[in-house]
Amino acid sequence: MTIHTTAIISDNAHIDPTAKIGAYCIIGDDVSIGAGCVLMSHVVIRKNTKIGQNNKIYQFASIGEDCQDLKYAGEETWLEIGDNNLIREACSFHRGTVQDGGVTKIGSHNLFMVNTHIAHDCVVGNHNILANNVGVAGHVRIGDYVVIGGNAGIHQFCHVAHYAMIAAASLIIKDVMTFTIVSGNPAKVHGLNIEGMRRKSWSSHTISQLRQAYQWVFRSGLTTDQAIAKLKPMVADEPKIQLMIDSLTNSRRGIVR
Repeated sequence: MTIHTTAIISDNAHIDPTAKIGAYCIIGDDVSIGAGCVLMSHVVIRKNTKIGQNNKIYQFASIGEDCQDLKYAGEETWLEIGDNNLIREACSFHRGTVQDGGVTKIGSHNLFMVNTHIAHDCVVGNHNILANNVGVAGHVRIGDYVVIGGNAGIHQFCHVAHYAMIAAASLIIKDVMTFTIVSGNPAKVHGLNIEGMRRKSWSSHTISQLRQAYQWVFRSGLTTDQAIAKLKPMVADEPKIQLMIDSLTNSRRGIVR
């Protein structure tokens, strides 16, 4: 274990022997830091935070702090972070509230660029990229393989489904359906993330089927229920269409169109 002499660490914290803690870091009560983690200088892990393996957290990040919800009254709440995340300078991740599940959850293999904010009770999946100054309000759900451009803001309780792309400076006030690209203030849908599909080496057949499914949802004039009825028979031929159906059926705010 490598701990700089200026770091302040609670007696109730657990730090894996292979972790590295930089200068002037502060680690509070009931914090656990897993194997291979690196905290650069001036990182604050406030309390009640579980951090997995091989995460790297850069200077001036504030992790596991009390949330900013005015209803918060000091209850015991938590932040959980998975493995292999990069958390860049000045990011802030807040713990949950008892009004929700009491925990904010971050998955694995994510990149959080400078000054990203993850508010209370959010659930963020795996393999996501959130660019500089992204603000994610409370209770938001973000799936896997999502890309969010710099300075974008996501309204509380919104869902951003797998493989979606949100352009820089966009304002998200409704749910973002899987595979779609959205941009604007307020955001509007601009098609499928075709380039992302090609980079993942998805077949031309898969992309063609997803294009047809997109047409049923956004360009046919059908209601959501009618569009879902069109998509269901397509799942047998292209299982990824089920993710579109899930986006539609799980939406509580309506989807960005």
